[in-house]
Amino acid sequence: MANFTTSDGLSLWFDDTGITQGDDRPVVLCLAGLTRNSSDFDYALPYLTGARVIRMDYRGRGQSDWAEDFTTYSIPREAQDALELLDFLELDRAAILGTSRGGLIALTLAAFARDRLSGVCFNDVGPVIELGGLEGIMLFLGRNPVWTTHDQAEAAFGTRVPGFDNVPMSRWREEVEKHYIETDTGLQINYDPKLRDAVAASFSPEATPPDLWPLFDALAGVPVAGLRGENSDILSAETFAEMQSRLPMIAATVKNRGHVPFLDEPECVTVLNNWIAALAEKETQ
Repeated sequence: MANFTTSDGLSLWFDDTGITQGDDRPVVLCLAGLTRNSSDFDYALPYLTGARVIRMDYRGRGQSDWAEDFTTYSIPREAQDALELLDFLELDRAAILGTSRGGLIALTLAAFARDRLSGVCFNDVGPVIELGGLEGIMLFLGRNPVWTTHDQAEAAFGTRVPGFDNVPMSRWREEVEKHYIETDTGLQINYDPKLRDAVAASFSPEATPPDLWPLFDALAGVPVAGLRGENSDILSAETFAEMQSRLPMIAATVKNRGHVPFLDEPECVTVLNNWIAALAEKETQ
C-alpha cells in the first residue's frame, strides 16, 4: 500500500500485490466504479493469484486526495492518472479490470494509449450506457444517505437493492461499512460530494451520447472479457451481445445480479481465471 503524486499535485493511494524476480505473471490494474474505490476488488483478490494485481483509488475517492477543481473528476483525467501510476511503477503495459466507470476509462485508454493496454475485462459496462441507469445514479450521487447507522443501511440494502437476489446480509454489511462513514449526525459518503457537480456538468439526457464502439473495436488483438449482471440497468443484454459479436470475448451473464456483480460469483471467477490465462498466453507469443 502506497501513494504516488499526480502531475497536478494530488496524492493517490494504490495497492500492489508486488512482483518478485522471475515473476512473469500478467499485470492487472483494477479500476472501480464511479463513487467506489479499490475495496470493491477485495472479493475478487483470492481468485486473481495468476496476476500481479494493482488497485488504485481515484482522485476524490477512498484514501486518495480530493481535488480543489471538481472538473478534474473526469474520465480523461482519471485515465491520465492511471497512466501516471503505470509510469510511477515503471510498467509499460497493463490489463484493465474495469468495473462500470473503470471500463469507460479502459475505452478511453484504447483511444489515446492503446499500446499501454494488454487486455480489458469489462464488469457490467460497455460502449452503450443505458439512460435509465444513469438517471438512477444521479438520484443518490454526492448525497449522504437517509439512514443514520450501518445497521439501518444494512437492513435497507438487504431488501431494497434492485436486481440482487440470494445475497447474504453479511455481504451487505461489508458493503455499507466500506462505503459509508458512521457519524453522530448520520451516515456520510466516503467520497468527495463535488463528484456530483462533475457528472452533472457533463450529463444531459437530451444530448447525443458519443459513439464508443470504435474505441471498443480498437481492442482487437488483446484478450477481452466481459461480465453482465442479468438485471443490469446500465449494460443491456443487446449491447453485451453486440460486444461479443464484434470481438472474441470471454463472457458470462451473472445470475441474480444487477449493477454490478461482486466479482466472486462462480460465473465471474470462471471468466476472470480464463481471462488471466489468456493474458499470460498472449505475453508468451
